[in-house]
Amino acid sequence: MANAQLHEIELLGNTIKYEVRHSTDASKPRIDVDIHGVTVVLPESPSVTPDELLHDNAAWVVEKTRGFEKYREQVPERRFAEGEFFPYLGEEHEVVVEQRPSSSVVDGTLRLAKHHVEDTSIERALETLYRRNARQRFERRADYFAEQMGVGYEQIEVRNQRTKWGSCSSNGTLGLNWRLMMAPPEIVDYVVVHELAHLWEANHSSEFWSLVAEHDPEYEDHSEWLTENSARLVFSEDDL
Repeated sequence: MANAQLHEIELLGNTIKYEVRHSTDASKPRIDVDIHGVTVVLPESPSVTPDELLHDNAAWVVEKTRGFEKYREQVPERRFAEGEFFPYLGEEHEVVVEQRPSSSVVDGTLRLAKHHVEDTSIERALETLYRRNARQRFERRADYFAEQMGVGYEQIEVRNQRTKWGSCSSNGTLGLNWRLMMAPPEIVDYVVVHELAHLWEANHSSEFWSLVAEHDPEYEDHSEWLTENSARLVFSEDDL
């Protein structure tokens, strides 16, 4: 929305900034609210004005806007520099750049290979380390729980979604977000168990949750942790 023309409107005592976008694909007017702001999407021949649509949905717009504002306030200010700290499996680790053949996690530090940092950046080298270790951990934990649950998955794809933590396709591919490596180990396990359970139950049925509970008795707490702390797993401004 940075390059779009912004408008303002008062909704329930709140000043809301919004963008108007016309779309030939839109069949009816709608309002999109996300981390970047409010967008009114109108078809070629709209039946209402943007202000009318916003006033008609004022409570919803204000609630969603406040939610995203609160989320942004919780996002950590990260600096990609030596000596900074980043979470790794729930614990803060210091970033160290040194001569070494490859980056690694050692004794509470994220030790980045100097040649990789010089070729790219601390941010890129750090992300690469997270991704590589994510694949190793995801596969190890998925193998463990798959055996316990009596299911078989096809493969694991380390994904780069901004907000989605996991997925399970009909062909048995588990998609897991590498940013989970910033969360505590039990949160990683919860997401793995959740997605493996979908190999038995495609929907979130009572049978599905019973299976999840069998292998993660504290799954409700872990799910709540993800909901309340997702902002802490934002890696960089590009995630927003």
